[in-house]
Amino acid sequence: MIAPALRPAPHRALCTDCGVSRLKNAAACATACQFIQPDYAASERAVHGRARDMGSDEMFFGPVQAMHKARLRNPLPGAQWTGITSRIGERLLETGAVDAVLAMAADPDDRWKPRPVLVTQPSAMAEVRGMKMGHAPLLALLEPARDMGFRRLAVIGIPCQVHALRKIEADFGFERLFVIGTPCSDNTTTESFHRFLALLSPRPETISYLEFRADMMVELRFDDGGKRLIPFLQLPIADLPPDFFPLTCRTCVDYTNALADLTVGYMGGEGEQWLIVRNARGAELVALLGEEVILSPVGAARDRTPHVKAFLENTRRAAGGLPLRRMPKLLRPIVGRLMPRFAPKGLEFARARLEMKAIETILHLRREAPRKMKHMVPPHVWAIAERYGLAPEPGETASGPEAPPRGPGHSGRRAAPSPTKP
Repeated sequence: MIAPALRPAPHRALCTDCGVSRLKNAAACATACQFIQPDYAASERAVHGRARDMGSDEMFFGPVQAMHKARLRNPLPGAQWTGITSRIGERLLETGAVDAVLAMAADPDDRWKPRPVLVTQPSAMAEVRGMKMGHAPLLALLEPARDMGFRRLAVIGIPCQVHALRKIEADFGFERLFVIGTPCSDNTTTESFHRFLALLSPRPETISYLEFRADMMVELRFDDGGKRLIPFLQLPIADLPPDFFPLTCRTCVDYTNALADLTVGYMGGEGEQWLIVRNARGAELVALLGEEVILSPVGAARDRTPHVKAFLENTRRAAGGLPLRRMPKLLRPIVGRLMPRFAPKGLEFARARLEMKAIETILHLRREAPRKMKHMVPPHVWAIAERYGLAPEPGETASGPEAPPRGPGHSGRRAAPSPTKP
């Protein structure tokens, strides 16, 4: 495993430190950054051969060739779920399909702090398993990878990293490039995350695992083997400082990592992992697992609408600087236990989260960076938010072909799109 030294990062507004600013050509940020002037439809066409179909669930999820619920028959120890992402990396190295995998390992001094590394041996993929929290300059290692003669590369990244990668990948001349994307919604600094852990346990240093689950629970695991489930409603979110989640993460519109070849997440998995195969390279990645992976159809259940409407009201208050309405403490445990029984499941849960992200993006940008809205909010996000009465105001959209089309106007209960080869 190779972890080259990194150049310092220059200051950038609305920056998640994806690593581009640490390259020799730091000016590439101007065209690569997801938060400056992205063109999602053009990028999707360049990567997948077509843009998302706005008349189907692709409006939410991006271009889709196939979707699956998935789990490894033999889960990998230390993995966040069953370890599909890191196992694909192992298989790519075992088969010689790539020379290296660019991913995140934990910092030697902090298990939660991400550190970009180039993995060249299959066994070393064990060191990139599990969640890390914090901004991480993954793409800064593209230059060392090229300079070390790696011609075939796999990259495992979150959306802001993958978006920038797609803009600059041609500059590096890789013969083959596989991109495995993980969804991302809200990130924070590693230091802030430690403060969050301290609110969850009197011994935060013993927490070894944290996962936001689709059943409205947060799962904690501890070094001594203990586990704890916390209902979302009982999380101390209101006790966090206003800047705990930076504006970039509150206004990210690519939760599902639409420019990856394969997205590996959890939202539509109903307790398992959720695979979105986006193109032929993504299908090739899944095929590497063979009979090691169990695939099954995705499903959907229960109505997301009341949950999203409640989120809209709370976000309006938060974005307007008003105090959030806190549920009485006596009711929180009761409602927290009941929520999983009534919450949306599967693709309906995934649609709910994406509608919440669209709402959050629009309301927070209106308050904190209104001049950036016409560049940062793409047409598909306006189409998603339309269902809840949010429409662009004068000056909030680009002119001409970038003006937002109307969404399909359906209830959101359509099946996943039919397989379409890019």
